[in-house]
Amino acid sequence: MAEAGFRTLRPHALRSLQGLLPWQERLLSVDPRSGYLVSLNPLTDDTCILNPETTHYLQDIGGWCLDGDALWFTDREQVYVSYVQDGWQLAEPVLALTLDDRAEGIAKRGEWLYISSQGRGCIWVIRVGDAKVMQTWPTPGVGIAQLTFIDDTLWLCDDTEQTLYQLNTETGRVELAILTPYEHPVGVARWQGRYYVAYAGEEPYIRDEPNSSQPLQLGFRDRVFIHPLVFRYYPEGRYTLSNGYVLELSYVEEWSPLEAVQLSQVEWRIALPATTERQRLRRVEPVGMPFTLEWEQGQPVAVFRFDQLHQRQGFLFGWRAELEVFSIKYQVSPGEGTAVPPLEPELQQQYLVDDDELSMDQPIIQEAAREAVADAQTFPEKLLAIRNYVYDRMRYHMRSTIDPPHIALKRGTGSCGEYVGIMLALLRLNGIACRTAGRYKCPKHPDVKNVPLLPQFNHVWLEVYWPGRGWLPIESNTDHLPERPWLQPQRFFLGLGWFHLELGRGIRFERLRLADGSRPEVGLGDLAINHIRCILHEEIAPPTPPDKGTITPPRSAS
Repeated sequence: MAEAGFRTLRPHALRSLQGLLPWQERLLSVDPRSGYLVSLNPLTDDTCILNPETTHYLQDIGGWCLDGDALWFTDREQVYVSYVQDGWQLAEPVLALTLDDRAEGIAKRGEWLYISSQGRGCIWVIRVGDAKVMQTWPTPGVGIAQLTFIDDTLWLCDDTEQTLYQLNTETGRVELAILTPYEHPVGVARWQGRYYVAYAGEEPYIRDEPNSSQPLQLGFRDRVFIHPLVFRYYPEGRYTLSNGYVLELSYVEEWSPLEAVQLSQVEWRIALPATTERQRLRRVEPVGMPFTLEWEQGQPVAVFRFDQLHQRQGFLFGWRAELEVFSIKYQVSPGEGTAVPPLEPELQQQYLVDDDELSMDQPIIQEAAREAVADAQTFPEKLLAIRNYVYDRMRYHMRSTIDPPHIALKRGTGSCGEYVGIMLALLRLNGIACRTAGRYKCPKHPDVKNVPLLPQFNHVWLEVYWPGRGWLPIESNTDHLPERPWLQPQRFFLGLGWFHLELGRGIRFERLRLADGSRPEVGLGDLAINHIRCILHEEIAPPTPPDKGTITPPRSAS
């Protein structure tokens, strides 16, 4: 793994990027929109166009690679080669071969060409001498893939999956999968001992239009940059952690009941951030008033106690925590899960039952549970089949309430909570232990440091119990792309981004309890307004070895 170093290279004047290669003291890339072959200095952002007279050769290409003085590139179904002449000018491209479908990524090693095609969902392994396809491998992701070699190892960069894959050069099998901290990766290279990933996409911004009656307008602009990637593989858990952040998370309740209320001897319990394989709670302190730190099923909980609560009061209470968060991706070996060990009886009793209005007795849900796994055999195949079944039949629609799974599935639209409810029901009916997870997502702005980022909505996903491996995550709906239903990304299938915040793992996040142990009839949402704030302080490398850490009790807690 490369040492941590997080300076972002922001090239001048480029509108897109594609591919990345180390070259002497710089990096090489191509802007296919302009046809520029550029050299870039990661230390200063210096940007130099190497082919000013021959930019038209590289406009709208699919992918490229450099083999000695030969620059190979794909253009729709064709593969061309152009030789580099004095001063990096390119000779007129020569057609090398024609393929059966549109091609994007290309890499060359010795007598072999490796070419990816999103349309075919494959990588062709082609012998250069006779242009014969010797092998055809399935691509691990669903997006446009760029290929490159790093130290004789083939790497694939998928722009939709937000993932880098290290592939076996003999079989094409995935040996390592790594989530990137930003979306739309389009190239990866190792330069001076560090990995760098190129990104290209769009970003929204507020545009100032002084001649308009509404001068502040929403606009979109190109976003092109190159950022270091640090990662570490943990063989015991068979997962990879990548770029992490020290994050400050605050959860504060503002007492503001909607109606007259009178409560006595109240215990208000708010779960703290969990410590998991990808998230470590460094420390926590109270906000507004002290709390008592307690433990519930191994999870820390802040307990606030009130003698009296009534409508005319005004106060704040909550906590501020400092976390380390990383992206995680679990690795699944070929054939793994063909014979899954039986589930422990206590897990069956707790996580295979309808304990939260999951509609597991409804015919539409029972039929869906059978239909979803009709063609699945192994444990991971069943997990993915159930997820995709829900994706195929649902469209995301933000709702203020959550309906039971049989109503949401029949309606065909729902929020993340309704996606989760349907998945929980289908998984449990198939004998797979599962539970809800999460609570919030930090706004995805990893380059914005020391500025409050305010999540607008809470968010839930689920965890499944894989006997022998433990609890693994599956996103509820973030990977669902209803505008492109033919794509079913798997970036957060058995993986989570750094921005997923896990609070109260396996327990209820927030609840009230009266002195007699009962719960008040009034709901939490009618009593207080919650305020959530995230602040990113610094980017960090994954730990070695894994360190789950301990919680430092808050000094002012009772």
